[in-house]
Amino acid sequence: MRRTPQLPRRLMLAPCLWLAAAAAAQAQDQWQGLEPARPAAQPQAAGVLPATQPAASPETPDRSLDDLQREINAQTRRLEELRDSLAQQEQAVANLQRALDEERLDAERGAGVAPGTVLPTLAQQAPAAAPPPTDQRQAQAAQPQQQQQQQQQQQQKQKPVGQAPEQAMRPPEVAQIFDQPGVLTPSGKFILEPSLQYGYSASDRVALVGYTVIPAILIGLIDVRQVKTTSGVGTITGRMGIGGRFEVEAKVPYVYLNGDTVSREIFTGSAQDRVFSASGNGMGDIEATARYQLNRGGPDKAFYIGWLRYKSRTGKDLFEVTTDCVQRCLQNVTGTGLPLELPTGTGFQAIQPGVTWLYPSDPVVFFGTFSYLYNFERTNVSRHVLGREEEFLGDVQAGDIWGFNLGMGLALNEKASISLGYDTSLIGKTKQNGRETPGSVRLTLGTLLLGGTYRFSDRWSLNVALGVGVTRDTPDMTLTARVPISF
Repeated sequence: MRRTPQLPRRLMLAPCLWLAAAAAAQAQDQWQGLEPARPAAQPQAAGVLPATQPAASPETPDRSLDDLQREINAQTRRLEELRDSLAQQEQAVANLQRALDEERLDAERGAGVAPGTVLPTLAQQAPAAAPPPTDQRQAQAAQPQQQQQQQQQQQQKQKPVGQAPEQAMRPPEVAQIFDQPGVLTPSGKFILEPSLQYGYSASDRVALVGYTVIPAILIGLIDVRQVKTTSGVGTITGRMGIGGRFEVEAKVPYVYLNGDTVSREIFTGSAQDRVFSASGNGMGDIEATARYQLNRGGPDKAFYIGWLRYKSRTGKDLFEVTTDCVQRCLQNVTGTGLPLELPTGTGFQAIQPGVTWLYPSDPVVFFGTFSYLYNFERTNVSRHVLGREEEFLGDVQAGDIWGFNLGMGLALNEKASISLGYDTSLIGKTKQNGRETPGSVRLTLGTLLLGGTYRFSDRWSLNVALGVGVTRDTPDMTLTARVPISF
């Protein structure tokens, strides 16, 4: 039998080594997540060397791996740059979101109104998805800015943020307790505000006419008087907003007064008290006020509103009512010297400039007012006395008034808010013919106020304020109810 010659062992090992090298290169490519740079060669028959394909050079695989590694490094650097750019864009969006949230918060801080919708911050948004595989990162990272812009546009369409800049320019609303409101009427809006005020005051006066022999012993007459006054003032107020920063107001009051004086008439030997009553009602002094917001405040930044008020003398004043004197009050004291009818006006035209400020400090709002009221002098004034006689007084000027008040407001919920404050007025002496009137003194009026507002709807609300006098010359109690109605 003829024996087939066997191939040398070295030639049998060569195909095995070549197949092992090709399998290792393919496994390394798959482990790195990349496609092989070239297809694997099909093995030939066992024990036969490929005749048409030359043997691979040991330097060729090294050069292919270096090229792939350089490409991977370039893609990695590109991804890092895109991540840095995306982080910067997210930071810019977060800054814009924070500024928008502060503006929206300022519009609702300390106010009894419904809070507006605030855009969610980046921390409140849905968490980001897991990073895509390596072969998809380049395609997704190429459009991060476009996707971010589309998300912002969709959020702006869904959220009513168009009103935020306008609200940020307006001071926060608080429950009104002072005569001058701190929040201007929005542009193009008209507010009709009917109000009713009830007041009560009581004062005692003791007059000693005589001389003392020894201390604590008086020879003469003692005049003791108790004066109790109640008042009711109904007012119709109209306010109109112009241009968002300007407001005009007109106020028409109707006044009812009743006063009771309990006394023993001086220079008489009567031992019985006498009650002297008087009342009056009619139109009061019509007022007009213009207000302008001086600056654009914000969170932890005060709002300043300047205003100018004019007060007429349309009401019946003290010089027009009849006074209880037998002849002339300056020379005859047998009468009471009191008016038979109570006046409904002050009798003097006046102008009053002032500045109102509001300082939002979450969760409260601080506010206050500085003002100065100047009374115009009246010339050739006469007073009516009993018996249709006239008493000539000459030129009379009422004392000017310096005013200051301070308060704070707090929103309890979306509809209710409360305010607490203190109001004081310093009244100067009255002058007659250029000189201070005998018996005229400076007065200090101090009132502690507590008020609250409840909003029933977007059109109308109820405001109630209670004032308590803290000085002897101040009314003991005032209760005011306002119902602003928006049109």
